[in-house]
Amino acid sequence: MDIAGWFGTLWDSALIKVVPFLFVLTVIVFFHELGHYLVGRWSGIRVDAFSVGFGPELIGFDDRHGTRWKLCAIPLGGYVKFWGDENAASVPDASAMARMSPEERKGAFPAASVARRAATVAAGPIANFILAIAIFAGTAYVSGIVVGDPVVAEVRPGSPAQTAGVAPGDRIVSADGSPIGTFADLQRYVASRADVPIALEVDRSGGRAKLTVTPREETQTDNFGNAFKVPVIGIVANTESAAFRTVDLGLGDALAYGVSQTWFVTERTVAFIGGIFGGRQSSDQIGGPIRIAQMSSQVAALGFAPLLNLAALLSISIGLLNLLPIPMLDGGHLMFYAAEAVRGRPLSARVQDVGFRIGLALVMLLMVFAFWNDLTSLT
Repeated sequence: MDIAGWFGTLWDSALIKVVPFLFVLTVIVFFHELGHYLVGRWSGIRVDAFSVGFGPELIGFDDRHGTRWKLCAIPLGGYVKFWGDENAASVPDASAMARMSPEERKGAFPAASVARRAATVAAGPIANFILAIAIFAGTAYVSGIVVGDPVVAEVRPGSPAQTAGVAPGDRIVSADGSPIGTFADLQRYVASRADVPIALEVDRSGGRAKLTVTPREETQTDNFGNAFKVPVIGIVANTESAAFRTVDLGLGDALAYGVSQTWFVTERTVAFIGGIFGGRQSSDQIGGPIRIAQMSSQVAALGFAPLLNLAALLSISIGLLNLLPIPMLDGGHLMFYAAEAVRGRPLSARVQDVGFRIGLALVMLLMVFAFWNDLTSLT
């Protein structure tokens, strides 16, 4: 057995899987925490540490404002620790606050106004959405976008489209009154409407026909063998019918495209989360670091632009996840601040402590569940 060759293959395989994963996660975490950092600094709040990763510090430096910038050994997140926080979860340090002078308290996070604290916390998820817009817009501006006319080449037998009376050669004009300009417009509209009737208007040989089609959710498999569920109506477009082509975008149009793509993914993600709680979606689609690493390595094989687009998709997901009203997450902090704004004073230390403990338990359960899904998907 060639031991050296075996180790070389193992090393190459690890690099292929780990490097894209670390790149994607580091970019997302950095921009999320950068949002917290920038708005906190602009709000006059002192920052003790800016960390990408958890655990032992690998490398770091102190800037002129006294902030420790560091890269840590466990690359599964990050944090910004503000002056007056007890820990990286922004739990107020009551004892430290009691020892501070009035001048020191001016730069402490717990002493900042509700509006400044809320803005600082909300800036993290907002930065995730801004990152997604920038990536979608940037890749569209550099490479253009592929568009095709919404003209039907084939109708799948037994599909909702066949039941509705859609025929080859039909050009989809509108869906529920919304104009359909490209085949992608129709795909995006259908993607969020499983089992929801859609009123289609089609151009058929110069005349107009009104049809009603109800998308059906089906399990499909991508080129890497990953299974996923998606609503479909069962129509196919090809190069001849849709005249697929690449369209170059100016800066303004690319930015508008980035916003629309981010909004579409956000809508789909919210619908997916709602579907899980409503029993309409399977929770086995929730993935953790193993699945993200697998996806990153697969997409990286297609090129750098697809890897960037994956980072945009994950950035939106992480932004939404952090907005959930769970203590320990940004949404939980915002929930506490909303209660403080209504009451005119913070919730008691005991209530906040209990909330953070419950939040920690929920976050840990979610991590274990995602990790379990990752493991079962490998079997």
